[in-house]
Amino acid sequence: MTAESIQCPYCGQSFELMVDTSAGDQQFTTDCEVCCRPFEVLVQCEDGEVLSVDVRS
Repeated sequence: MTAESIQCPYCGQSFELMVDTSAGDQQFTTDCEVCCRPFEVLVQCEDGEVLSVDVRS
């Protein structure tokens, strides 16, 4: 598990998201901790490390 800092595409609030790097590339929806709006997170992982995190509204 790795902590990645992401920013809500709606309200701009930053917060940490835990990513399981053993699961490989991932795509999931999560809710903002501040404004509660859902957004999509795309994570690329390789060899136990996070290569990129993309957040989409």
